[in-house]
Amino acid sequence: MNAEIVATGTELLLGELVDTNSAYIARHLREIGVNVYFKTTVGDNLERITRVLNIALSRADVVITTGGLGPTVDDVTREAVARATERPLELDERQLGRIEAMFTRWGRQMGANNRRQAYLPHGSIPIDNPVGTAPGSIVESPRGTIISIPGVPHEMEYLMEHAVLPYLRSRLEKPEVIVAKVLRTVGIGESSIDEQLDDLMRLSNPTVGLAAHSGQTDVRITAKADSEAVAQTMIAEIEAQVRARLGEYVYGEGHDTVEEVTARLLAGRGWRLAFVEGNTRGAVARRLTATPDGEKVVASAMVLDDEAKLLNALGLELSGTQNGRFTPDDAQAVALALRRQTGADLALAILGSLAAEDGVYGKEQGETHAALAASDSVEHRAYPFGGTDELTQRWIGNRVIDWLRHKALA
Repeated sequence: MNAEIVATGTELLLGELVDTNSAYIARHLREIGVNVYFKTTVGDNLERITRVLNIALSRADVVITTGGLGPTVDDVTREAVARATERPLELDERQLGRIEAMFTRWGRQMGANNRRQAYLPHGSIPIDNPVGTAPGSIVESPRGTIISIPGVPHEMEYLMEHAVLPYLRSRLEKPEVIVAKVLRTVGIGESSIDEQLDDLMRLSNPTVGLAAHSGQTDVRITAKADSEAVAQTMIAEIEAQVRARLGEYVYGEGHDTVEEVTARLLAGRGWRLAFVEGNTRGAVARRLTATPDGEKVVASAMVLDDEAKLLNALGLELSGTQNGRFTPDDAQAVALALRRQTGADLALAILGSLAAEDGVYGKEQGETHAALAASDSVEHRAYPFGGTDELTQRWIGNRVIDWLRHKALA
């Protein structure tokens, strides 16, 4: 069975609200084996909603709408469904009585406009809504089925669980489940992963897909099967191949973050770290400190607000700095001095330009130099990002935290 989700509401198109309803519906459809190939957002306009529903009926077995069932003039989903399925709206006396009883229970007078909520497309299957005034409906037509539920999240969730999902399960000829697993990688680009997993990404079941972030890429494996156990077995076979090809670039799975995994590894080694951060403004230390093992591994953290004060505190003179730019030697000297002063097992210095050049952020701002000092060595890495913008902090943060992860794995 293929489904399409249609979320209505001009506020969604204006960016005033984030459409969490569609994500909730999609996750629960996946759990019962229903494919979702399209999600559409449309404003509160009768003509446009009707057009969207006609398109959805042309490519899906079931269309689920959320929103537009309220009592106000701009709640026009009912009318649009009636038009798309070529049937009139009719007053459902039972639903009207239910709405009236709800207002009585609340001790309030029902407004005339609430009567509109009891009008449903002719021949539809009403969906009682005990947690709100707007009933839902199921309209079965020769072109497909339209299921309409409210947009208020707690009402939508209740009706999905108690009415929509049971109805869809009863329609499924062969109940199946769709299971997904996400492997988390860092330090390798999306295009490189694509090359290494090319053949796996051409599979039809399980499927393999990628989602790129700043300095990280997720590998999603999805399987459809008669049972969750079978789907998990199918996923495990592909996961083993992905892990074999990507090796240590895979740092975790599911909701794992690279900082949580790294802090756990460092704590397992009993290592304490000291930080000096320039253009990352303490972001790396904060990310590690915020993890469950953070307090065990972050011994000290300094932010380079004033170069002279820092150098004085560490007893250094750096001849290489010019106009806020640092050299590899500068970063290594700071890391060594920091480790000497704090007694930490590892000392990490991140030094890059603190100000934007000509208002441009990111790679146009030169380099950031990082150095990691241990008991027997000091290593340096250069990154083609400068400045203090969020992209720089996130990208460099992922790379240096991954560096620490590999250090702990060695």
